[in-house]
Amino acid sequence: MVRLKARYLLCEVCVSERSKLQLLEEKAIYQAVKAAVVRAHGQYGTALFSIGSAVTYLNAYTGVVLLRFRKAYYQLLWSALPFISFIWTQGQKVPCFFNCIYVGGTIKTCQKFLVRYGRQQLCRMLPHCKTQAEKQEVRKAVLSCSQMCKVTQQEHDDDDDEGKEGS
Repeated sequence: MVRLKARYLLCEVCVSERSKLQLLEEKAIYQAVKAAVVRAHGQYGTALFSIGSAVTYLNAYTGVVLLRFRKAYYQLLWSALPFISFIWTQGQKVPCFFNCIYVGGTIKTCQKFLVRYGRQQLCRMLPHCKTQAEKQEVRKAVLSCSQMCKVTQQEHDDDDDEGKEGS
């Protein structure tokens, strides 16, 4: 049996008002990406998009979206993302744009990158904190990311050990 390979695009949905992020839904993002592909590449792009494309993950609090495309033509579909200027969701027009921050071959590599990226963003926020309480919150967030990364690595190592024993 042949495995169909995919590429995962980890994108940030950038909006002017952070409160608008909670309005986002996977279906609305899928429709916006599909409309952008139609505008940029016409029927050919629509046909490619309809085969194996999906919104795999959406975090409405951080604005992070994971899009899945087939490996053979992900670059063509990726090129349509700058044409997204708004998303219609829940009867409202949310002005936004997509910032692609990572392209990976598996969901796991995208998750690992997202943890590193989140830690970097938190470290960048630290110098901009005005009060000591804000600095303490950012430090806690950085530590929680570090601990989560260690736990994920330990779980991965445990899974590898179990796989070797079963062989």
